[in-house]
Amino acid sequence: MKQHYFHCGRYRFPLDRGPRPLVMGILNITPDSFSDGGSFHSLDLALSHAEQMIADGVDIIDIGGESTRPGSPPLALEEELRRLMPVVYALRDCGKPLSIDTYKPAVMRETLAAGADMINDIFGFRSDGAIDVVRDSDCGLCIMHMQGVPQTMQEEPQYADVVQEVSDFLRQRVDVLLEAGIERPRLSIDPGFGFGKNSEHNRTLLKNIGHIARTLDLPLLAGMSRKRMIGDLTGRGIENRLAGSVGAALVAAAQGAAIVRVHDVAATVDALRVWQAGMS
Repeated sequence: MKQHYFHCGRYRFPLDRGPRPLVMGILNITPDSFSDGGSFHSLDLALSHAEQMIADGVDIIDIGGESTRPGSPPLALEEELRRLMPVVYALRDCGKPLSIDTYKPAVMRETLAAGADMINDIFGFRSDGAIDVVRDSDCGLCIMHMQGVPQTMQEEPQYADVVQEVSDFLRQRVDVLLEAGIERPRLSIDPGFGFGKNSEHNRTLLKNIGHIARTLDLPLLAGMSRKRMIGDLTGRGIENRLAGSVGAALVAAAQGAAIVRVHDVAATVDALRVWQAGMS
């Protein structure tokens, strides 16, 4: 049965609202993220950026305290919490759902208690205790596919059939979460662009977003903003990937993505509004 809404903590998003996907704005509170590391590392700068995203029309704010760029080392739990908690407390009543980009159950627990509405987990809730933490919450969940770990995931990713293997992994994780008692409307999926995939894998997945979403019958999140795949397609460095990233968001929307995760909220929202006007 088709899922008609995505339940995200204090918020509920209808999925039959028309062709425009939800825009998730990225708020990295890290000194070393691949694209904007250090830009919003202080509390004041992070809050100012969040306020600008809200003014620009963001639907969900995704807050990350640990870089997961290729080759990045793990971050200590205490440091991740030190970065995240002041921002969560400051933004929990901002009028937009807060998503936490983490794979650590302890971080999930603390941020949910502080008012977060969603957990965006690159490990697909495979860490010991992760499901137990989110089971009794009403937060939204995003299950992502990743081959390997951030430290080594881009060394030599290989697939016999990337669409089938990503779909099978996501289906297996969805089944585990459903069997644990988590309601289906809380679930979304992410094929994990750039996480253990080369450029060919990423392009193949992009062409098959709609197929994956229909096969699993769940809202799909597409995160391609400023990533290497954009650089490979355009020949642009990270600082010059705005147009390519907006183009990727439009392709994702046309392919059936329910959520696009982006750095450049204003440009993406404007492009999607024009695209929606032409599609409706």
